[in-house]
Amino acid sequence: MKKTLLLLLITFASTSAFAKLNVVVSIQPQLEFVNKIGGDKINTSLMVLPGNSPHTYEPKPSQMKAISKADLYLSIGVEFENVWLEKFTNQNRNLIVHNISKDIKRTAMQGHNHKGHHHQTKKMILDPHIWVNPIKVQQIAHNIAESLISLDANNSHYYQANLNNYLKELKQLDLEIRNILKDTPKKTTFMVFHPAWGYFAQQYGLHQLAIEVEGKTPKPKQLIGIIKEAKEKQVKAIFTQPEFSDQVAQTISKELSIQVIKTSPLSKNWSENLKKLAKSIALGSK
Repeated sequence: MKKTLLLLLITFASTSAFAKLNVVVSIQPQLEFVNKIGGDKINTSLMVLPGNSPHTYEPKPSQMKAISKADLYLSIGVEFENVWLEKFTNQNRNLIVHNISKDIKRTAMQGHNHKGHHHQTKKMILDPHIWVNPIKVQQIAHNIAESLISLDANNSHYYQANLNNYLKELKQLDLEIRNILKDTPKKTTFMVFHPAWGYFAQQYGLHQLAIEVEGKTPKPKQLIGIIKEAKEKQVKAIFTQPEFSDQVAQTISKELSIQVIKTSPLSKNWSENLKKLAKSIALGSK
């Protein structure tokens, strides 16, 4: 009897020691950040599946099952979370939610008015796309490590070592992007449909020109103003996201004889995607 009990205790202890944390994230770039730090100590699940917008996404039944088994949800401040986080915690009372965007300064979301100038909307909306800036991702990485250690202190040295390595990668990425853009004039303007690249533009001395007008497709008169500004600022490319229609971008492209490039801030290959964006801007500025 004693031997059986001892074996059960040993089995339980060893199972607990090797149990992985089940971590859920909202968007694809988070998978790279979290897996870099969590490594083989965690299992990760994604909510907003590829090709979908975090503004309107609704989880599938299979994803809700993943929520039921999750230990930790790492939120990042996208609109999807405003609707669903409460539902997730109601479904899984043991789910811990940590905000990995904490301590990161946000700026107002850019918009367009009918004259073609950027302005803040009547209700100021803070730009949630903090992950398009490698420097801000350094703070995100710190927050992830802190969250994992708070739930799994036994592996704190492992998470800290992974964090240190990843911070080196992020610094190297920043240097690579700066090198790609070294011959690109400051305040070079690139056009986007949805203004998701503001923090990237701020970091590297660029200017983002949005087609959207307060989150909506521009009306004909507004479109004329946008095209005029694009000509004045010698825009060479328009970046659109697969998650949004590119109909207006194609119209502007024909009018200005410039290229439409599809790229998403939600792409899985986050670091390569940022370098691709930088290369496209650098090429267009020559």
